[in-house]
Parts: sequence; structure tokens; C-alpha cells
Amino acid sequence: MVDHEEVEHVASLARVDLDDEEVERFAAQFDDILAYFEALDEVPEVEPEAELDNVFRPDEVREGLTQEEALANAPETEDGYFKGPKVS
Repeated sequence: MVDHEEVEHVASLARVDLDDEEVERFAAQFDDILAYFEALDEVPEVEPEAELDNVFRPDEVREGLTQEEALANAPETEDGYFKGPKVS
């Protein structure tokens, strides 16, 4: 069973503030998710019935975007690269 401390820890890692009702609800939902994974562990492994050939299309070399085209719609760029927010 997932306890409230674990839910609060995950919420703090995700930088999400939860009230007591949400912590209770998410603890129950995490329990359900873990139960589904336990059920998947019980599924027996089955050998495939037939070998399939490669069903994917072959790779094709195509013209890509230029650097300017790729950066054209970016909200921020710096020195020819995408610029994103700092991650702390």
C-alpha cells in the first residue's frame, strides 16, 4: 500500500502542491496502478507463432530543415540553438 508520505514525496519531486483529499485520492490511485503491474507480472510468456519479416518501410534519405528553418518558430534562440528554461 502506498502511504501518504510517499505520495507527498512524489508530489514534491514534481513540484505539485496537494491538499489532504488529493493525497488520499492519489494514494488509492497509485495502489490501483501497482496492482495492475502485479497482474501483468502473472501473465505467462508465450512464444510467437510465426516469424514476421520486417514490416516497416525502408529508410529513405530526404532533405531536412536548415538550421534557420528549424529555429524559425522557436520562442527563444541563442547562438543558433534552441534556448529553454533553466532546470534547477
